[in-house]
Amino acid sequence: MSLPLMPKATAVWLVENTALTFEQIAQFCGMHSLEVQAIADGDVGVGMMGLNPIANGQLTQEEIARCEADENAELRRNVTDLPALMPRSKGARYTPMAKRQEKPDAIAWLLKHQPDLTDAQIRKLIGTTKNSIDAIRNRTHWNMANIKARNPVLLGLCTEADLDKAIAEAPKSLKRADAAFDVEDADEE
Repeated sequence: MSLPLMPKATAVWLVENTALTFEQIAQFCGMHSLEVQAIADGDVGVGMMGLNPIANGQLTQEEIARCEADENAELRRNVTDLPALMPRSKGARYTPMAKRQEKPDAIAWLLKHQPDLTDAQIRKLIGTTKNSIDAIRNRTHWNMANIKARNPVLLGLCTEADLDKAIAEAPKSLKRADAAFDVEDADEE
């Protein structure tokens, strides 16, 4: 079972506002019963604002009443139907200044080792511009003499999962592009 949000503050609220045993509160908050007893005695958490687990949807009043009536019952967290928070996956990512000078190295590595990737996939993966990719491909980049092809995953510019996903999608996009050219050629004949 996962712990409640801010377990110590939740324990403070439960001690002050319920008749639950120390063991019940400790089990729910992931603490030792002596810690909960210290909160009740005022040795720990003095001046700490309690966090109401009913208000933030972690418990219901009925669940607290059920456990107050039976000392051996364990508090069960309220199961929510809200979807879990997902990490942000779209949009521009911030690249630290120290990493920005390594982008041309990553582009060179991708062009050399993964020629199937489209420019759009490289731009999305590394967070660079089409002009930078073209300049490195045509060897006209202003710093071409110092560019060494290095893996973007090892440089920290993308994750291995993102790179594998882009590589898996690359053949599909090339087949679509080839099919488009075949249709154009057929139209011209």
